[in-house]
Amino acid sequence: MTDSSIPHPGSALARLTEALGADAKQKGPPPVERWNPPYCGEIDMRIAADGTWHYMGSPINRPALVRLFSTVLRKDPERHVLVTPVERVGIAVDDAPFLAVEMAVEGDGRDRQIAFRTNVDDLVQVGPEHPLRFDKDAHGGVKPYVKVRGELWALVTRTLALDLIALGEETHVEGAATFGVTSNGMFFHIASISELGER
Repeated sequence: MTDSSIPHPGSALARLTEALGADAKQKGPPPVERWNPPYCGEIDMRIAADGTWHYMGSPINRPALVRLFSTVLRKDPERHVLVTPVERVGIAVDDAPFLAVEMAVEGDGRDRQIAFRTNVDDLVQVGPEHPLRFDKDAHGGVKPYVKVRGELWALVTRTLALDLIALGEETHVEGAATFGVTSNGMFFHIASISELGER
């Protein structure tokens, strides 16, 4: 059985890895928002809803390789893409590209600070640059996301979602009673009190 996490010479995976070169060794994500190479089509890579990266139908089992590719991921208006200085290729993303797998909370009320670690070791502090959003799932439940960078979001895992919602409090926004979470002085709306009453 072939290990798809090892790039084969000439494969799209090997080509992308080689194109990154020295950029893979720098600290912090590369400046993918400033790169504008030609679009070279789709490759058979997918990020599953559980955060697992797949190449040609098989999981990529090397965490370092997943982290490397996560640093050159970008959300363009049409699709998610992997971007190197010389090419841009589309990949499939089932839900959010990342998962928020660890949460740290300090303080209370408007002084509360909430931070997350993602499954690819991004650290983000919830606030103006890294807001929360709360979507509904297929069953009407709440799915929290935190913005990581650009237009890339991390889905908060179910266990952490329950802990996050437990931090919620009722307040009034523009005269309407609403329920949400405060971090870094910002209030993030989860649902109106009237919506909660309907459940």
